[in-house]
Amino acid sequence: MLSKIAELALRRARLLLVLATVAVVAMAALGAGAFGKLLGGGFEDPDAQSSRATVRIDEKFGGETNLLFLVGHEGSGREGPGSPAVDERGRSITDGLKDDSTVSNVVSYWDTRSPRLISKSGGEALIALHVKGDETKRAERAEELIDLYTRGRDGVEVRAGGATAINVNVSTQVSGDLATAEAIAVPVTLALLVLAFGSLVAAMLPLVIGLIAIVGTFALLFVLGSLTEVSVFAINLTTALGLGLGIDYALLLVSRFREQLGAGDEVADALRTTVRTAGRTILFSAATVAAALAALLVFPAFFLRSFAYAGIGVVLIAVVAALFVVPPLLAVLGHRVNKGRVPWARNVQRSDAPFWGRLASLVMRRPALTALPVLALLLLVASPLLGVTFGTPDERVLPEDANGRQVATAVRTDFPTDEAGAVQIVSTSAVDAGPLAAYAGELSRLDGVVRVDSAAGTYTGGRARPPGPADAALARPDAQRLVAVTDTVPKSGAAQELVADIRALDRPAGVEMLVGGTDAMLVDSRQSIGDRLPLAVGLVAVTTFVLLFLFTGSVVQPLRALLLNVISLSAAIGAMVWIFQDGHLSSLLGFTPQPMDTSMTVLLFCVAFGLSMDYEVFVTSRMKELHDSGVDRTTTVTQGLARTGRIVSMAAGLLAVSFFAFGTSRISFLQMFGIGSGLAIVIDAVAVRGVLVPAAMRLLGRGAWYAPPALRRLHGKVGLTEEPAGSGRERTPAGV
Repeated sequence: MLSKIAELALRRARLLLVLATVAVVAMAALGAGAFGKLLGGGFEDPDAQSSRATVRIDEKFGGETNLLFLVGHEGSGREGPGSPAVDERGRSITDGLKDDSTVSNVVSYWDTRSPRLISKSGGEALIALHVKGDETKRAERAEELIDLYTRGRDGVEVRAGGATAINVNVSTQVSGDLATAEAIAVPVTLALLVLAFGSLVAAMLPLVIGLIAIVGTFALLFVLGSLTEVSVFAINLTTALGLGLGIDYALLLVSRFREQLGAGDEVADALRTTVRTAGRTILFSAATVAAALAALLVFPAFFLRSFAYAGIGVVLIAVVAALFVVPPLLAVLGHRVNKGRVPWARNVQRSDAPFWGRLASLVMRRPALTALPVLALLLLVASPLLGVTFGTPDERVLPEDANGRQVATAVRTDFPTDEAGAVQIVSTSAVDAGPLAAYAGELSRLDGVVRVDSAAGTYTGGRARPPGPADAALARPDAQRLVAVTDTVPKSGAAQELVADIRALDRPAGVEMLVGGTDAMLVDSRQSIGDRLPLAVGLVAVTTFVLLFLFTGSVVQPLRALLLNVISLSAAIGAMVWIFQDGHLSSLLGFTPQPMDTSMTVLLFCVAFGLSMDYEVFVTSRMKELHDSGVDRTTTVTQGLARTGRIVSMAAGLLAVSFFAFGTSRISFLQMFGIGSGLAIVIDAVAVRGVLVPAAMRLLGRGAWYAPPALRRLHGKVGLTEEPAGSGRERTPAGV
């Protein structure tokens, strides 16, 4: 197949480039609407009890409160409800919302005069409501309502909060952060490419492929978002991955092509060798990254599944762009690929990197002396994992000046009770009055429960107050809803224990009581991910082992790669715990420390694992070739690293830039993902490939390439070996 691609590029180069241009224009037009198709949220398991409770409440009771308007005078010492301007504005908003068919369950201070809806200071009052529709329609309508009602007027300030407002804030922030990250990553990447290649023309080729991958990513997200639920955060991963992998794969092809030209090959022969060797590496590298991302499909939350869909898709886009755009470009350019040389060009023309060869030689001579300090340092960096705690995103992922976060903080600290964080209980069928009253009474006696609102009355400490007009809204002929207001800190250990106590409480006979709310969602999310995590890790390990065996013919090399990957990933994630959970560097990066986001940590593991295997392929391919040609063990390692060191260091640096750029985000878990992924890439490329791999190869000795006879025979039949050389002329060892 690769030989056919090379011949096609040589015979139909201009036709392929015209078709590629048309495809890019079409993808750009399609991708322009990507953001309109993507959703916020998606962290919950749709089959979890809390998710079922939310659906039930939506169907029978008009939905839980998901949007709040906080109304008061602007400035400090402001007047609140009771002043003419504030009251007029509050009543106007209330009346407008009640006449709006897209919302339901409007509860306003200006209707009820309830003390629960006015702040302790008396300066602000609440209007709570539920915005109808699915995630997309809800977000679109909430954005319209926020824009309509929060405009400043007559000195009255209206701020929007609640879960839907927070999602709108996050989506808006993600859009701005993406533009900032690209504005940083693209010029820095171009500068690094020029520095690495010493030629403006050669440097532009990988960047062109990276930009094609980005355009393709947006088009892909538009299509995926039209077919299924896709998280808005997927755009950050796929953009960074598309830019990084597109550049990496083009980098391999351009570097190998220049190497062959430097060895004296004609353009046609150089291109055939390039596509056959570097193309093989690209295909296998893409398979390892896709396999790691495919493990995310085992999780039911669409937040993680969307990364699998989009991540696998962008890997394919990067591969297609690299194999069908770079070869025809190289065929047209020929020796002109070295045009536009910069003053230091002479220093970067060598195909090998002596520094990496000398480092490997040093490590091979003193494996324990050189590897043990590196290993000890990585384990020290990984040690914060011993104290890791996990949570789900809330308003604290936003910057402190975001309205959604400010309103959530105000409701939690300045109002009598935080009813937005209450535990929601709903029955799946009718409940008689007596059993309902008994259940509500027992529920109100649990430690941490302040009161329980139900159709049978309001209960505090087991004592009931007769039901009022508001309580009647909690009853339906075939369902009952109870609201348990608590005094526990949201998402704390005590809050999660209370959810467990409520679920363990004796229910009315023959009735299922679904327990929901934010704390229940956290409990269910952790359980959903925890239950499936062993399967996901097992799939990653097995697929990686199989792919590396097919590539190397050894059973030891896959095990060595897996072990070293676990060490490097532990260090990267441990560093993120130290920074984002323990709060170090929080003032510098501008985030609020909180437990590690469960979903984002799993995503970081899968992405970083796949990318580390990317560089494993780069290095192992050349070592495997040297080993098969009969070179001694030491030379196999030193020359393998010398030949791939420049490629790995350049590729890792360029890909790390794409991820580190997201460290500028104002969404804390995006900062964590970007910095964590970039750090994992750097650790793997420098510490693992430069030191631990040579040390491991030295200690393994002859056993490094061992496979049982039966598996050797199997590899001979199905192994991923290179295609025949054909007419290409090999003046240097084939490989990456």
